[in-house]
Amino acid sequence: MMGQDTIDFIGYIAATCTTVAFLPQLIRVVKLRSARDISLGMFTIFSTGTALWLMYGLLTHSKPVAAANAVTFVLAISILVLKLRFDREAMKEVTRI
Repeated sequence: MMGQDTIDFIGYIAATCTTVAFLPQLIRVVKLRSARDISLGMFTIFSTGTALWLMYGLLTHSKPVAAANAVTFVLAISILVLKLRFDREAMKEVTRI
């Protein structure tokens, strides 16, 4: 039988992996100043789900779930905001041409 500390450690490792996975995408969007290939619908749904998982983690006092989803939510919302900003800028350039 595993202790709660071991179970939480597994949760934190899983949380780190799934959260850090968003960093390359965010870095790419910032570097290219483009999020054209990112689905607005997917990131909107994903961000909503992450916010709900964060709420769940807080309500159930699950530190690994809450911590992972707090950071993932910030990263996902950052990508979503940049997507909206860069898409708007791209549309302005297209209409000027």
